[in-house]
Amino acid sequence: PADRSSDHAAREEFRPVATRGSILYFLIVEMSMVNVMYQTSLGQFLELFELSMSRSSKSPVTAKRIVNIVQYLTMAVFRYSCRGLYENHKFLFTLLLALKIDLENARVKHQEFQTLIKGGAALDLNAVEPKPAKWILDSTWLNLVELSKLNQFSEVLNQISRNEKTWRAWFDSNRPEESPIPDGYEMSLDTFRRLLLIRSWCPDRTTAQARKYISESLGKEYAEGVILDLKEMWDESSVRKPMICFLSQGSDPTNQIEALAKRLGLDCRAVSMGQGQEVHARRLLQQFMSTGGWALLQNCHLGLNFLDELLNTILTTESVHDDFRLWMTTEVHKDFPINLLQVSIKFTNEPPQGIKAGLKRTFTGITQDFLDVSNMPQWKPMLYAVAFLHTTVQERRKFGPLGWNIKYEFNDSDRECALSNLQMFLADADLPWDTLTFITGEITYGGRVTDAWDQRCLRTLLERFFSPKTLDDGYRYSDSGIYYCPNGSTLKEYRDYVDGLPLSDEPEVFGMHDNANITFQMQETNALVQTVLDVQPRTASAGGGKTSDEIVYELAQSVLDRLPESLDIDQANPIMFEPDEKGRINSLTTVLCQEVDRFNRLLARSFDS
Repeated sequence: PADRSSDHAAREEFRPVATRGSILYFLIVEMSMVNVMYQTSLGQFLELFELSMSRSSKSPVTAKRIVNIVQYLTMAVFRYSCRGLYENHKFLFTLLLALKIDLENARVKHQEFQTLIKGGAALDLNAVEPKPAKWILDSTWLNLVELSKLNQFSEVLNQISRNEKTWRAWFDSNRPEESPIPDGYEMSLDTFRRLLLIRSWCPDRTTAQARKYISESLGKEYAEGVILDLKEMWDESSVRKPMICFLSQGSDPTNQIEALAKRLGLDCRAVSMGQGQEVHARRLLQQFMSTGGWALLQNCHLGLNFLDELLNTILTTESVHDDFRLWMTTEVHKDFPINLLQVSIKFTNEPPQGIKAGLKRTFTGITQDFLDVSNMPQWKPMLYAVAFLHTTVQERRKFGPLGWNIKYEFNDSDRECALSNLQMFLADADLPWDTLTFITGEITYGGRVTDAWDQRCLRTLLERFFSPKTLDDGYRYSDSGIYYCPNGSTLKEYRDYVDGLPLSDEPEVFGMHDNANITFQMQETNALVQTVLDVQPRTASAGGGKTSDEIVYELAQSVLDRLPESLDIDQANPIMFEPDEKGRINSLTTVLCQEVDRFNRLLARSFDS
């Protein structure tokens, strides 16, 4: 009995590890509601869990050992999961991860979480305290009314009324999340409560503040995202663990997969799936499973009927060459076999979001040998300029028609082609700027651009990167002075500089006005909040508070309380019933009477049900 008691006590000490594992697993499961392709099996998760137990740093102190396991497990699951998410869902996953961990640790209250994701959407403007000024948007005021229900913000409405000019100055600043907040909130709010205020007052700056919250809550490495490393993923794979790429515009990984196979000295062959291609796919699989090599099946959403057979072949074939690997690409499809997704390593190949992430991806794929391939002094600054240009043209797409009139499929092959041209021209003593600019702007990147105004925009952008002045020591790529080419000779120096860049980019770095960011950021925030709402459990208990059903019933009752019992047609404007010169009633009056009658029946049904 004493031994059992000590074993039980030892197990209880490691309960935080189990708790963190539970949070991570159920968050992964929730992501399948965001996209049907985000399927991860319990077996895959347990494999990560066991690796974390074995690979995390050991310590004789139990508390320290627990911290090491939890930190390693969280990062391992974060990297594994984000690799298989589209770019617009990676930030969502990371924010939910931070929020769920803080909710479990009681650093964030459930009511605060609900205020963050719902705001004042359930409130009626006519049923709350009136706005103190016309410049405050109705939606903003409703958000603030809901925020005032939290103890820390109970006086915020009165403070805004008394100090309206100061609050407006804060609201009008370009980056409110970095500006001092009026009425003493600057010193009293931590990063999350500051996020609540930003979400209510300045929704367009929500994601910028949310990144700060993630960085403080989880660590800086979580706010920076995950850069795809095919070599690392190949090391994780096995002969019975396919690797599936989820396709999107301009993100085909075929060239990168073939380049990696060439570097490793392995044979890689591709079959594009479609009608009648199953025969070729079977032949390729049989050949490489026996001799070794990489089979790449492209566009597997066009060959769904073959995938069950494919999975059975992968799992049941007894003798398989150790060098065999199966790569697959597919678009999102609701009928894609879940059991295949749950045994596979999933990844996306989209350009990462942000200047920092884009440059980081470029310099992750560059070797020191490539950096030293030319002795010409122009080579390194121009290599960096091409990388910056590539990230810029891709990032402008997020602004919609303000960035490019047409959403072009710029991809990594454009950057590689531009670098090859640069190498070729540097063979001459003098760099032919006009020729280099023309080929890059009219062929390499310009070959994709069909709109005349977009072509003009691209030529203007090129002037910032391809001209003799860009080689000057003090040259900056934007007015802020933040972005420039570091004066380094090693790859580490370039990577260290990129690591120091801001997480969020201002529009000026893309050659755009600050207002260009507002529409994009509002859309980003609305999509983020709506998706978080969509994945919330519908009937789970709210941490000892009201259940979702109770909240819905209260909301329905509040709507009923505001509804009239019936509409009285006699209260309509008398002019509606005045006949014309021929004694006819206006046809709109007839429609009005019919609609009032229908609406009264609807009201009666609403009150009776």
